[in-house]
Amino acid sequence: MNLLLSWAILSLAVWVTAMILPGFHVRSLGSAILVAALFGVLNFFLGWIFFFVLGLATLGIGFLLAFVTRWVVNAILLKLVDSLTDHLSIDGFVWALVGALVMSALGTAGEALLRMAMGA
Repeated sequence: MNLLLSWAILSLAVWVTAMILPGFHVRSLGSAILVAALFGVLNFFLGWIFFFVLGLATLGIGFLLAFVTRWVVNAILLKLVDSLTDHLSIDGFVWALVGALVMSALGTAGEALLRMAMGA
């Protein structure tokens, strides 16, 4: 159940991000659901690898500044999703960085609202 709720929150975050940012395009709400699923799967399988590689490539500074490294990893994964599907179009890496930031903020707020609503 938690997985489905997280997927729904991520889907809404993708959709709202596309509505807000001019360089971040999603075809429809259905496309946002598909993009969120693909992003989640890639993040699960590749996110930790990219995080580890970036941490090592920056001689450990990436591990100390984990929030920045995670942000960059999410932007890379968004560009990867962009290249894998025609449901998402991002106009450049800067838009991917901004999109990752907005999606993270919306996702965090959505998860917090959900926790408050469920009383946990």
